[in-house]
Amino acid sequence: MKIAYYMPFKPLGHPVPSGDLVIGTELHDNLKSRGHHVLLVSRIRCRWIYYRPLAMLKLIREKRRITSRSTSPSFDIWLSYHSYYKCPDLLGLACSRKLDIPYVIFQGIYSTKRRKKLATLPGYLLNRRVLLGADHIFTNKHRDYRNLARLLPKERLTYIAPGIRPQQFEFSKEWHRTSRQQWKTGDETIIMTAAMMRPGVKTEGLETVIRSASLLAKRGHNLKLIVVGDGQSRPSLERLANSLLGERCIFCGKIERNRLYRYYSGADFFAFPGVEESLGMVYLEAQSCGLPVVAFREWGGGEAVVDGHTGLLATASRPDTFTDKMEQLILQPELRAKLGANGAVHIRSAHDIDQNYKKIETTLRTITGLQDP
Repeated sequence: MKIAYYMPFKPLGHPVPSGDLVIGTELHDNLKSRGHHVLLVSRIRCRWIYYRPLAMLKLIREKRRITSRSTSPSFDIWLSYHSYYKCPDLLGLACSRKLDIPYVIFQGIYSTKRRKKLATLPGYLLNRRVLLGADHIFTNKHRDYRNLARLLPKERLTYIAPGIRPQQFEFSKEWHRTSRQQWKTGDETIIMTAAMMRPGVKTEGLETVIRSASLLAKRGHNLKLIVVGDGQSRPSLERLANSLLGERCIFCGKIERNRLYRYYSGADFFAFPGVEESLGMVYLEAQSCGLPVVAFREWGGGEAVVDGHTGLLATASRPDTFTDKMEQLILQPELRAKLGANGAVHIRSAHDIDQNYKKIETTLRTITGLQDP
């Protein structure tokens, strides 16, 4: 298939890492690896575009460029990654109609609460129009599937379980030993956390882990916290950790994704609350490396972690339960081992991206009417 591919939130190769960028990039790469011609048709960003008149003008010019008969290649289908109230995919809908090709969205989000605030009402209305105009929408979250089913018939919706490449996240005995030596670990329980250190819920989540670890240390538990990530909030997080944990906390900075398995391999479990986390790829990565996970159940943790089987889920309305779940894993090494082993198996059976994305390819072929070569 010849696929016009577009990421309105962040284009391929954007310098600021995020889970959305990882998912959008891997969707592109997966389809390309299956022999399809996948062309990134635009790098224009649509974030809050309805409040940016100049950006709207650029969008109109971009539409004309893409749909110009003299420059536009022949596409079988248009596939956009992500459309929601902050970033409605206006370009994908307009271009696909002009080119007269099917329009498909991976990860469309429909949230009616956004119509209740004047600031987000325009985005809600534009995104609703985009979603209604799509021939098909894929989603990797059960909550989003349920919300979309209120707007669209179920035959135009497909749930795709989120995935990673498990072979990139495997436990390494060598790096278990090496990482713990680098961290000067004795018999401490090693807790790992990871996130972009930007203001807002990411930073608040890391603060929660730091405070929980401090409380557990005060209860007499011998532990060390490993923090992976970088960003604007790092200095304030380091000050907090230094005041509460001292040498019990190590900041490792930004780590390339292909090297993260080394850090997961050195830890005993992974903890991050994931407040308002859309999915949380780190949960899948940690489990793939055999780490049990502690998270809140209300957001991405509930999508990625099987409570009591691959990790322990706390309740956001009772933040103390997050600390309690961490303590449970410190006190019960046998439980850690069991959950970790279960997690590694679970990721390979339910969250292998190559297996899960076959369904996307099959659906796209059905929509276009093109069969396997």
